[in-house]
Amino acid sequence: MIVVTSESIPGRRVVRALGLVKGNTIRARHVGKDILAGLKGIVGGEISEYTKMVAESREQSLDRLLEEAEALGANAVVGLRFTTASMMQGAAELLAYGTAVIVEE
Repeated sequence: MIVVTSESIPGRRVVRALGLVKGNTIRARHVGKDILAGLKGIVGGEISEYTKMVAESREQSLDRLLEEAEALGANAVVGLRFTTASMMQGAAELLAYGTAVIVEE
């Protein structure tokens, strides 16, 4: 499956738009990770615990989007975007969305 952030794919043409597809996940922070992050905040540097959590969330959201696109019969997704929203203190949603399409060379 081809996935791009642009509205078109060079060398391909969209022959059919199948509609919006999305995938999301909601993650909560972990007390143990918060303590480590607090210590990193004091001494500086990357908070790798959070970096890993966000990367995992992004991959899970993208996997769910691709499952939805495949179920529609798409062979590509154009206009991919990611967004986040706070759900409650310590928890956030990561949403991936785009347009499922069928493309040909």
